[in-house]
Amino acid sequence: MTSVLYDAQGPRAKRRNIVYTVSFIVAAAAVVWWVYAALDEKHQLDWVLWKPFFSSEAYSTYIWPGLQNTLKAAALAMIVALPLGAVLGIARLSDHVWVRVPATVVVEFFRAIPVLVLMIFGNELYSQYTDVSSDDRPLYAVVTGLVLYNASVLAEIVRAGILALPKGQSEAAMAIGLRKNQVMRLILLPQAVTAMLPAIVSQLVVIVKDTALGGAVLTFPELLASANTMSGYYGANTIASFTVVAVIFVVINFSLTSFAGWLERRLRRRKKSSGAVLGAQDVADIAGTASTGTAA
Repeated sequence: MTSVLYDAQGPRAKRRNIVYTVSFIVAAAAVVWWVYAALDEKHQLDWVLWKPFFSSEAYSTYIWPGLQNTLKAAALAMIVALPLGAVLGIARLSDHVWVRVPATVVVEFFRAIPVLVLMIFGNELYSQYTDVSSDDRPLYAVVTGLVLYNASVLAEIVRAGILALPKGQSEAAMAIGLRKNQVMRLILLPQAVTAMLPAIVSQLVVIVKDTALGGAVLTFPELLASANTMSGYYGANTIASFTVVAVIFVVINFSLTSFAGWLERRLRRRKKSSGAVLGAQDVADIAGTASTGTAA
């Protein structure tokens, strides 16, 4: 029996796959046991090291303030980088050279520089040429680096998403009298957003994780930096501290990805055609609305 995409497995292939599956499970269990034994041998699983994370003190004093700073920096970077990336991506598609070339230079320049270098540069910039206080400077530098780098990456995502649409979309829109900015705003972008959403969310996850670079280099008191302070305060529970922080990062990024998946499914359902057929007068009304910019 065969499938459209592949031949059905025979008895030998089924036995071989069962052997591979069992071997993988055994190997994975062995790795887990080896990690557990190594941690237990070093007394990293002792209750005294994990006990502080089952009380409110560790969360209210270290984890929650660090999490607040992480979310604040990530949210500010997202709010600025998303629209800036969309503008740069659309500008790269412009027919005007004086718009397309500068946008291309900006995107390619900041996309090629490591985000950590941009953060360090931003910190020195705010230190030398602004009156930003030393307490706020790490936050400003982290957000600046995240915005410059991720806006450039998002610009390429937007440009690729729009170019991936069939040319017939824009040709049909122009055939009924829509101007180019209306084609982009009403036809191309709404369709491209659904296709771009997984890539955009992946970049937002990167933004959340890259806030940790500010804590490592610029003394920005984010979540990962709080783990170092917390480990030093409670003494010799580095594994426990970083495990708790890792779980928090996983929860945040998984929640962001799940929300994006829900939003993508919702957008796809809303974009499904109702099956209505436009008559000649409907097409004429749309063309008249596009040319005058007023409602029919």
